[in-house]
Amino acid sequence: MCELLNRIWSRPRGEWTRVLRRELPALAAEVVEELLHGNPELSALVDDNDAIDGELLRQKVEEALLTALGYRDPADADAEADTDADPDAEAGPDPEPVLAPEPVPVPDGSADAETAEPRLADQARQDLFAALTDDRAASASSLAELAQAAGWPLPMAVRAVALAVPGETRPPAGLFDDALAGVFAGRPCLLVPTADPDARTPLELALRGRCAAVGHAVPLRDAASSLRWALRLLSLTPARGGPDARTVFVDDHLSTLLLLQDEPLAHALAARWLRPLADLTPRQSERLEVTLLAWLEGGGAPEAAKALSVHPQTVRYRMRQLEKLFGTGLRDPRTRFELEMALRSRRLMAQVRRQHVRVGRRTPRVVTADFTPVVVGRMARVNGL
Repeated sequence: MCELLNRIWSRPRGEWTRVLRRELPALAAEVVEELLHGNPELSALVDDNDAIDGELLRQKVEEALLTALGYRDPADADAEADTDADPDAEAGPDPEPVLAPEPVPVPDGSADAETAEPRLADQARQDLFAALTDDRAASASSLAELAQAAGWPLPMAVRAVALAVPGETRPPAGLFDDALAGVFAGRPCLLVPTADPDARTPLELALRGRCAAVGHAVPLRDAASSLRWALRLLSLTPARGGPDARTVFVDDHLSTLLLLQDEPLAHALAARWLRPLADLTPRQSERLEVTLLAWLEGGGAPEAAKALSVHPQTVRYRMRQLEKLFGTGLRDPRTRFELEMALRSRRLMAQVRRQHVRVGRRTPRVVTADFTPVVVGRMARVNGL
């Protein structure tokens, strides 16, 4: 049983039914073998009864497994048992067990017959969505088979769309006629065919008034990556309803997502490179951090002074304080690069925390698309430390 589960879990979700169908006869045979080996009374009963053999037991166990897994109606199993018990019943070949749900035969022209095919197509679309958003890549033949059953031509590239709609099990109907809809991590999501990676206007128009995150354009085989980063961006963007609802694009936040893809690691980075500021007061540390980041981004004191709206001499004074703390490392390109990453990641984490707290306290405002830096206007008028 454990080996069977390992074989199933090693495949993408879209192929589980096929693997289970192939493995079920062998599993039933193993169950019969264990039953006969562990129950001497049962083994003796089988040996003494010519009407019962190992193959019959295997078939019955396989049918029971099909019923337990939900792929066989218990009423159908009872009807077959009654037929087997009737000696006058016409004998026929045993039907081959299948795991894929079959439409129930209904008279021609009935409403059930008209809706059976759409139900199967909807299930195929769900299976296709699951296979495309699984990190374990499905085989090309499996995807082609699922796409044909779903009636969804496989595109060359897609964008994932994650919708912040709590409680909904699927995206609103008609949002995108050519999109593949599904649910991932409890959220309604879409895979939208993308012919032009730079074309955003149709997406913006279709998602207007909705809180959503749109992933980057990727080849179809990387759909799981686009969805993963869309969900990550959605988690960093406080959900907003009403007129403040808006759509954010992963393309606009690539550096943010890169820096915050592992927050504990980002904290470790900041702690490692900003350790010289640890003994200062929070007010002193914040001023020097803001000044150092502006200096690193601008390339000099005049540029940093302009960004901070302070006198260049104020920046030079603070930079002398920073040189005493960091030593000659400020002249090393690698150290400057590490310091800029540490300062940016700390600023981004602080801003995300403030945004979520603000949303929880009062009516939310629109999230800025560029994750603006910490407010420096109040301290810009103060010289020195």
